Amino acid sequence: MPESTLANATNSIAVGAIQSRAAAELRSTATIRSRAQALLARARRGESTWFSVNDGALLTAAALVAEFTRVRYPDLVIPYHSRWRHFEAGGVDRLAQLNTALGSASLAERARAQIDLALVSVLLDAGAGPDWCYREGAAGEHPAQEFSRSEGLGVASFHAFMDGLFSSDLARPLQADAAGLQAVTAERLADAFQVNADNPLIGLDGRAALLRRLGQALQDDPATFGQPGRPGHLFDRLAPAGNDTVQAHDVLTLLLTGLAPIWPAQNTLDGEPLGDCWRHPAAGDEADGPSRGWMPFHKLSQWLTYSLLEPFEWAGVQVEGLDALTGLPEYRNGGLFLDAGVLLLKNPALSERLHAPGDELIVEWRALTVALLDELAPLVREQLGLSAEQMPLACVLEGGTWAAGRALAQQLHGGQPPLNIISDGTVF
Repeated sequence: MPESTLANATNSIAVGAIQSRAAAELRSTATIRSRAQALLARARRGESTWFSVNDGALLTAAALVAEFTRVRYPDLVIPYHSRWRHFEAGGVDRLAQLNTALGSASLAERARAQIDLALVSVLLDAGAGPDWCYREGAAGEHPAQEFSRSEGLGVASFHAFMDGLFSSDLARPLQADAAGLQAVTAERLADAFQVNADNPLIGLDGRAALLRRLGQALQDDPATFGQPGRPGHLFDRLAPAGNDTVQAHDVLTLLLTGLAPIWPAQNTLDGEPLGDCWRHPAAGDEADGPSRGWMPFHKLSQWLTYSLLEPFEWAGVQVEGLDALTGLPEYRNGGLFLDAGVLLLKNPALSERLHAPGDELIVEWRALTVALLDELAPLVREQLGLSAEQMPLACVLEGGTWAAGRALAQQLHGGQPPLNIISDGTVF
């Protein structure tokens, strides 16, 4: 091989290794936290184009969150902020319905089905918009009920799963598999979610396309997702026989690498999909390499990780390192800090405009939300007299910040977030 060709090949390998390290760095919650904290410190110095920070309002926000927590969970036994809470909407024990339908399945097979359900449901959880709802028929002692927003999406996706929408095997409807997901169309999803001209759902095409990409990713990675490809095979990968503990960040890492191909293609590092990771000129100022200028979040993947904790635990696998995960930078938690006056828009007129997820204003709002949730959590625990072990961040969110943010939005904006964001069904 000529020396010039060898040198070019060597340089290509070196560049590829650097880019892979950068992608791995951007998939770490340590990077999310450090860059979010740096942007918050920058805003506190008055250097943000968009926000000022009123630290005096943080204690008031903590008191509000503590108050919501006491009302929602008077015994202060607070579950994780996960998709399973939405499956409990209206006081219906849908987990029991699923387990009953699974019959004599082993704990491992129950975990696989629960993971299949949770993963697909979380991917369908981006904002529904104000005009959509799902009507659940009467069942047993429960009357017919209507659910909107996240609860509606959770209940609708539960019934779609129970009806076998995501399975390609008529004999095994209670699963989500590669072929079944690749067959999901916007029309089939609309039918399952009761969508029509009078009941519109934001981002329907984007949701269906995301599920088809999920199906392809499952098919293309049998080492992670087994054969047939199922999200539930993550259980076997992370908790093989004899392994009774798993680290929360290991769950997230496997999701971020295994599901990398499903995310929108605009956020890539030399062709490698980064997912929920966006450009901000001040993000990673201390970095010296390709990751500089990127602010990662991985909100849906972290929400999904939170939602997979319980299936592992129900199967007897202990999940450790919960607080390695960050708070979720979505419009309810972010709205809490704007509506409680912790964050102030330097230009209030921006609240009247429509913004894209990649706009610098939105990227910075989400980063400040991550950092402020970490500062809020110990203040909430102090108000409630609980330790970090008794109330990890996943429980602060549930207790919580999300509910308080939603209530303030209802009071101040008719349920809409304080900043208006274009949604394609894959981020918010």
